[in-house]
Amino acid sequence: MSETRTTPVRFPRGRYGRRREGRRGMSRPLVVIAAVVAVLGGLAISVKLYQQYGDTDYAGQIISYETHDASVDITFSVTKPDGESALCQVRARSRDGAEVGRAEVSVPSDGETVTMTYTLSTSGDRPVTGEVQRCYPAKR
Repeated sequence: MSETRTTPVRFPRGRYGRRREGRRGMSRPLVVIAAVVAVLGGLAISVKLYQQYGDTDYAGQIISYETHDASVDITFSVTKPDGESALCQVRARSRDGAEVGRAEVSVPSDGETVTMTYTLSTSGDRPVTGEVQRCYPAKR
């Protein structure tokens, strides 16, 4: 059998120490303002990073690669604005995925799409792949 109370429990005054009131948190308008500031800050950072790293007019695409004992010949094409020069980062990796060579290749401003072959010297293990990591404007 259970007992249901209709009146709150009252403790004798002064017997159990001072009763603490619940802590008052931040007011609702302050929480809303803090949330809006956080969202706007995140949005501003997102826009800045997108402008810096996102959706560029410069794109490199690997066409082929041929590996040798101490080098890799990488043939790739670069799409860029006509008349602009570009820089592309190329690299070679070994069988275990370790980077064994990296270079920054200057791409001339001839035309909108430029195809070129670059011989990348490697160190350490024999390379098994050549890649174009990224391309970007030569003038930064």
